[in-house]
Amino acid sequence: MDNSWATSWDAFGRDLHLDLAGPGGLRAGLIRALREAARTGRLAPGTRLPSSRTLAADLGIARNTVAEAYADLVAEGWLSARQGSGTRIADRTPPRPVPARRTPPTGRPAPRFDLTPGTPDVSAFPRAAWLAAARRALNAAPNDALGYGTPQGRPELRTVLADYLARVRGVRADPDRIVICAGFMQGLALVARALTAAGGPAAAPAVATEGYGLGFHRDVLTRGGLRTVPLTVDALGARTAELPSHQGLSAALLTPAHQFPTGVPLHPDRRAAALDWAVAHDGWILEDDYDGEFRYDRQPVGALQGLDPDRVVYLGTASKSLAPALRLAWLVLPDRLVDPVLAVKSGGEWQSGALDQLTLAEFMTCGGYDRHVRGSRLRYRRRRDRLVAALAAHAPHIEVSGIAAGLHAVLELPPGTEQSMIEAARWQGLVLNGLNAFRDPAARAMPARDGLVVPYGRPPEHAFGGALEALLRALPPDPAAGTH
Repeated sequence: MDNSWATSWDAFGRDLHLDLAGPGGLRAGLIRALREAARTGRLAPGTRLPSSRTLAADLGIARNTVAEAYADLVAEGWLSARQGSGTRIADRTPPRPVPARRTPPTGRPAPRFDLTPGTPDVSAFPRAAWLAAARRALNAAPNDALGYGTPQGRPELRTVLADYLARVRGVRADPDRIVICAGFMQGLALVARALTAAGGPAAAPAVATEGYGLGFHRDVLTRGGLRTVPLTVDALGARTAELPSHQGLSAALLTPAHQFPTGVPLHPDRRAAALDWAVAHDGWILEDDYDGEFRYDRQPVGALQGLDPDRVVYLGTASKSLAPALRLAWLVLPDRLVDPVLAVKSGGEWQSGALDQLTLAEFMTCGGYDRHVRGSRLRYRRRRDRLVAALAAHAPHIEVSGIAAGLHAVLELPPGTEQSMIEAARWQGLVLNGLNAFRDPAARAMPARDGLVVPYGRPPEHAFGGALEALLRALPPDPAAGTH
């Protein structure tokens, strides 16, 4: 038996998907399929097609049928055939695209700087150190790390995180109480669904949220089956003394170390009041520690979880310390919530890639994570100091708050001026958010407050100076200037 075909080049040709269905027989179907693939660009100009023998064998049709179809398409100009070059999709002048409808100009310059808060300077991501850690992690990875994984996450990362969080944030955690998530939002959604399931078929339980916060966090909780009720936020953080006045509360979502967006830490008395409520009402505190590593002018505020690990769900993330694209976050759960959360996560939820988990574990173990955080802290502090100094020199009438920690500052504005300042910033090419963008519409009893939320962490280093100059041009003049 002649097996020469098995070692021929044609046997190792490129796969090509073609649907020959339709009227006119196999030859007509093949011509139609190839013409459509070339016309739509699914097969780009210059793409080499399988030989007539290979394609015939793949499609289960006669070789002459393929050869004749190729010849017809060459004659039509869809294919080209040259000796020694095979049959290819012909080069064709692409059709001229239909011009898009132009939006009428507004006269406002296009944004040059996006100062929406919530993102770090991703240009400073430690690429070389991360790549080195990834290589080491991959070389040392056990075979099971390349499988489907478990909902709880890799034990290597959970072990390292338990040590790191205890050392840096005062979190009390066993690796078995840590669940790795594909971002903070997934972690919050998992907890919400677990709390809803625990509530049974009765009316949806409620969760208290801060009157200033992120609307999509409230949306996640709502989609998870929870009602949200706002807590007033003032200069001491959320008024946790309001918790007992709300009926049906099962949990409270707080940012104790650095309230977002006002930037204040939760007062110790209010931290104690939150924990007292949780104990007395069999409730849970959901602690969002989104930027716990970045503290400048004061000692770091330890995690609330360290005071009562059986009542506090700790939510941490690498999105601010490294980059949001990693999709790595973690839950530190009370014992009673571990199984309910894992039951939810086992129901088809996305999991973080095991290799990224192993890389982060290695990056933390080798000290790279600490070095990167310390370097970022120094860089962000310098930017904050530049912002404060520039405001003192050019806009001394603007009060700045929330600058002891985090990646943004709040510029206090006179009542009723926030929207005009946002519009003025747009004319300077800046995209900015005001405080009212983060105000819960349901917090009607909370006093109104106008201000600009200015992130100094987001712009890359080369753009920070330009963004700062544009901000200063947008600010209102000092009303006291020119008076004597």
